[in-house]
Amino acid sequence: MWKLVNGKLQQTTDMSRVKFRTTISKALINELSILAKKNNTHVNYLIESGFVNFLDNGEEISFNKDQRPKDRAHYKTTYDKELLEAIKEVAKENELYINDVIEYSTKFIDVESSKNSNYRYRIEV
Repeated sequence: MWKLVNGKLQQTTDMSRVKFRTTISKALINELSILAKKNNTHVNYLIESGFVNFLDNGEEISFNKDQRPKDRAHYKTTYDKELLEAIKEVAKENELYINDVIEYSTKFIDVESSKNSNYRYRIEV
């Protein structure tokens, strides 16, 4: 992100975002990568869209622990800090792992409401 300070641009770190590493289904990551590429966005923006819609929906999680994907791989990215904390709380309340909730929330992705890939290069005053 860039900030306009005294008429000059300064590159800064978005402090509302935190790094997070988890394991997610490789097949799901591949599907989201294709979807992100087609819609000029990033995978983590799609996942965040799913988080928001899932939390707004207030739907109960119906997750079968026996049907967890067997192809999980490490996935590192950044998320909005408050949004990730809300997802962690949902996982704790439902006695699930965070990666289970992340995978479940991808059902609620709305491509139209996800951020554009250039969002990270925005200029704030």
